[in-house]
Amino acid sequence: MSEASADRPSASESGGDGVRGRGPGAGMSALTIENVTVARGGRPVVQGVSIEVPAGEVTGLLGANGAGKSSLALAISGLLRTSSGSIKHGGQEISNKRPDQVRAAGVAVVPEGRRLLSNLTVAENLQVSLFGVPKGQAESGIKAMLELFPELEKRWDQPTKALSGGEQQMVVLAMALVAKPKVLVIDELSLGLAPIVVQRLVPTVRDVAAEQGIGVLLIEQFAHVVLGLANTAYVMEGSKIRYHGTAQELKDNPDLLHSAYLLRK
Repeated sequence: MSEASADRPSASESGGDGVRGRGPGAGMSALTIENVTVARGGRPVVQGVSIEVPAGEVTGLLGANGAGKSSLALAISGLLRTSSGSIKHGGQEISNKRPDQVRAAGVAVVPEGRRLLSNLTVAENLQVSLFGVPKGQAESGIKAMLELFPELEKRWDQPTKALSGGEQQMVVLAMALVAKPKVLVIDELSLGLAPIVVQRLVPTVRDVAAEQGIGVLLIEQFAHVVLGLANTAYVMEGSKIRYHGTAQELKDNPDLLHSAYLLRK
């Protein structure tokens, strides 16, 4: 084990199992997190974390509750400040930028907990996420999202609080993807969802990486979700990266994952 230093658009599911395609630009870095430290309440919750997210691939970040994964996601999004280190997209520094600046730079973050404007409709939530996007691009983005998530068309004019958990997760993914980001960070895709819903969403994540060249950082506590998708996996415990290597290595050697989860500072 190694340690890492309005009008309703028309819609027309992608499915399938298995691992990882290597999409356009695969191998090039979409997101570089280097030696990042984040503190909350005066206590370091992320310490010296370095992660590379290549374009066109899914990179997994595993760890138990409290490991620091969600704090890292919030730091990437701009909702938490970093104490030190660097977060870059395409060579552009985005650490400690405002969330709107991070998104404008092409980095979309789906935070834990399916955060939606619950009294607004599906359409209105997507329109909010398209603020500032030119009309033609917005229309094509919405059409693409309804092709990706056709289940949402029949729910288009309903408030998101009336949707199932799986449908709500589709909405937040659509809100992140509608403006065509280059990097997608998803925190706890499977949290609170039935296995059949996770099976529906997992291939979609794989496909957007492979077909659109998006670099995806998939943050999860459930190893089976990540290891079915990712090329590379990191394990975080006690605010630090304790392991990184291929996802296949962790699949083939479950004791590696077990021991990584048990490590402490």
